[in-house]
Amino acid sequence: MNTAMSIGRPTDRPSAQPGRFQPQQPVETPLVQLLRPDGTLTSDPDFAPTLSAGQVAEMLRDMTLIRRFDTEGTALQRKGQLSLWAPLLGQEAIQVGVHAALGQHDHVFPSHREHGLAMLMGLPVERLLGIFTGQETGDWDADEVRFHHLNMVIGGHTLHGVGYAMAQQRDRQADAAADDGVSLIIHGDGAISEGDVNEAYIFAAAYQAPAVFLCVNNQWAISEPVERQSIVPLYQRAWGFGIPSVRVDGNDVLAVHAAMQWALDRARNGEGPSFIEAFTYRVGAHTTSDDPTKYRSKEETADWQIKDPLSRTETWLRSEGAWDDAQQAHLDQEAEAFGAQVRSAVNNVTTPRFEEIFDRVYAEPTPDLIAQRAQVLREVAAL
Repeated sequence: MNTAMSIGRPTDRPSAQPGRFQPQQPVETPLVQLLRPDGTLTSDPDFAPTLSAGQVAEMLRDMTLIRRFDTEGTALQRKGQLSLWAPLLGQEAIQVGVHAALGQHDHVFPSHREHGLAMLMGLPVERLLGIFTGQETGDWDADEVRFHHLNMVIGGHTLHGVGYAMAQQRDRQADAAADDGVSLIIHGDGAISEGDVNEAYIFAAAYQAPAVFLCVNNQWAISEPVERQSIVPLYQRAWGFGIPSVRVDGNDVLAVHAAMQWALDRARNGEGPSFIEAFTYRVGAHTTSDDPTKYRSKEETADWQIKDPLSRTETWLRSEGAWDDAQQAHLDQEAEAFGAQVRSAVNNVTTPRFEEIFDRVYAEPTPDLIAQRAQVLREVAAL
């Protein structure tokens, strides 16, 4: 046998055919973008905006209030009223675009930076702030708000989200009248290196679960640049699991909305999971305990600030005659009032009763749980 054709190894001169040994890499990574940084519309062969100017004006309002919430959260931490805060400055378009695309039965499994989306889905501000004072157990009714607990264990929630999606799938198989809900699972670029996350992809693909993975690629996993984690664009990582994927401009609220609609529709129609990489930038620190000036340049941040999601949206609305100085002044006043509301809300955060940790372990308490609760309360009382 010719040694060049021996079993178990390639020939001495492997084929140069593109795509044989590794994926073909385009010269430029395709990016879904509908609204350029300068506020002018552009076209995409697969996606188009479906929102009216009036709807986009409401989205600008939502982004503005989310930014104010984030600003107040940072200030409250600096004043010692919060133990920690995870800023989302620059990522507002992702959360607002997602919210506008969600259906009435869809559930969200967030990471630790989706405060704006939580607020839009109806979670009271003081409960969100309570997470960062250390007084909130996060046991709100997820069936009611459809927004699950903020996850502080990187990637740990992705398996929960896929499990919920599999349950939604089985509900529909058992009952044709069941709702058409989808599970949206949000994680950051850093989480893509976690084992739990990759296992979640495997389960979602194997069972064709009605799940959507939204990877918020803000370029930095704390101080680790994304290029150190992956030598290919993150959306291409999904291909190895058989999950269709796309990269979207995460600072373009129109593009985020269009891509999210595509992914949710696929899941709703029984076509399985999708993966969206929202390409954005974490303008602020990872958390208020972080100093990003130690590991990235001011020039890099300045380059991304030009791509600000709020300014491009406002510019487009003004060009359409759907926004003017009076509307902006009114929005500024609303943001000021909302800022005061947030500062007041932190004083409404309450410390839960110790025994509440037993209340939601099971739908109905078991004899063992009742006994454990009584034992713990006796021991606490004896301290």
